[in-house]
Amino acid sequence: MAIFDAFTAVPLIEQRPLLLIVGTRAITSWMSVEAFQKALGPKEIHWIAGAGHVDLYDREQYLGPAIEKLTAHFTEYLAAAHPLVSTSEVPR
Repeated sequence: MAIFDAFTAVPLIEQRPLLLIVGTRAITSWMSVEAFQKALGPKEIHWIAGAGHVDLYDREQYLGPAIEKLTAHFTEYLAAAHPLVSTSEVPR
């Protein structure tokens, strides 16, 4: 029987910034923790209190905090990757 382990590929991300957003009630949260542990570069795991896996797709009380975290992450790392572009030039 063939076994596929997606986690073996996580180190291939290398030094690229990684942000994992996880609901505290998500039954899949163990996958995020395992991926986080195997990641080699700058990484952050952000927990959304009370959210299940699917809640992060369309429930405003969980989406808002997730979007805020994503915005901060992309602002920090994309701006760092392109220092000639100021954040004031980024369309909102």
